[in-house]
Amino acid sequence: MYPIEAVRRQFPALTRTYNGKPAAYMDGPGGSQVVQGVIDAMVSYMSRGGANLHGEFPTSRETEQHIADARQAIADLVGAKPQEVAFGQNSTSLMFAIARSLSKSWNQGDNIVTTEIDHRSNVDSWATAAADRGTDVRMISVDTDIMMLDTTNLQELIDSRTRLVCVTLASNAVGTITNLSPIVRRAREVGALVAVDAVHAVPHFCVDRDALDADIVLCSAYKFFGPHVGIAVIRETLFQSLPVYKLQPAPVYIPDKLETGTQNHEAISALPAAVDFIASLGEGDSRRERLYSAFRRIEAYENQLAQKLRQALAELPQVQVYQAPEDTAKTPTVAFRIKQAPPEEVCRWMAENHSIFIASGDFYASTLAEKLGIGQNGGWIRAGLAPYSTEAEIDRLIAAVKAYIHSFQPEAASSSL
Repeated sequence: MYPIEAVRRQFPALTRTYNGKPAAYMDGPGGSQVVQGVIDAMVSYMSRGGANLHGEFPTSRETEQHIADARQAIADLVGAKPQEVAFGQNSTSLMFAIARSLSKSWNQGDNIVTTEIDHRSNVDSWATAAADRGTDVRMISVDTDIMMLDTTNLQELIDSRTRLVCVTLASNAVGTITNLSPIVRRAREVGALVAVDAVHAVPHFCVDRDALDADIVLCSAYKFFGPHVGIAVIRETLFQSLPVYKLQPAPVYIPDKLETGTQNHEAISALPAAVDFIASLGEGDSRRERLYSAFRRIEAYENQLAQKLRQALAELPQVQVYQAPEDTAKTPTVAFRIKQAPPEEVCRWMAENHSIFIASGDFYASTLAEKLGIGQNGGWIRAGLAPYSTEAEIDRLIAAVKAYIHSFQPEAASSSL
């Protein structure tokens, strides 16, 4: 049985009430709540005395050890080597830095390939660099009927002049988990690099960099119960040759050469606590084994809750759910709209009347929103579940949606009875 009560006890934010009711956090895709171990680790680092690197005194050496421990934790999380793990302000900033470096070898007549389902960070960071070099940008289209990428024309899109293919592992807007295999296979056929945005994926299922055959994997710790730190995992051979923009005296070795200026040491020191929280839900001899086991447990639990929510919403004629077919893998992220109701208004009403925290907008998946015709109309309402979500919270959200429909659309509600 999934230990939901033990999990919830580790998140102090879950004790919050709003307007006299327990807060139900369903905004995880925008940023999860923080586990107590992470809070403790950050306080411990700052309380014991922080320092910059390369000093001949204890606090400096301790900071370097914290960073090394964090690199190992992230390496275990995604199946990589610690020297392949770099930290930054957020994944978007890291994407821009990597794109600027990679694009030095791009030329007119070359092309890069992105997708219409991606968060714009995994589009614009690469596309702006391509524009500077006169390199073409192509997009794998999304089939809006099934919320999945259309991979039927990969042979034409990804060709001998393709230098980079950028694709999300899971949609932060509608939850579709991308079938990367045909895309990566075609990229390899033409010698293109592959960058995978795993920001939305990492909190929900086990990511294996080598199984994905990705050259670059990006994620952000504040999506998986940790602090605001961006993470780039770059395959060692590529990382070694990457001509990064850096200060002249800064390190030339990996992974430090990508990390500009002084990092957020107190946050980085807390990354192992976030990873270890996930691993604590699994079994195995190594942290990687425990993470794999834990994610299988988390997936089963979250998917059960998400399926209940999707099914209940889909049964309401006033609600449109944006989702891939039932047999398509999805994260527990549910995007929907209540017909004739502004999403922002619905979310405000949910918070004020039911203490349910859900978000509205296009969530930077703006191309998908525009293709669906909702980009200028408030986008989606997005309910994102997490390992600390409960079935009771799902029941609250379902009841609240029905209450909103009955309160603001009484004629439509009565006609469906």
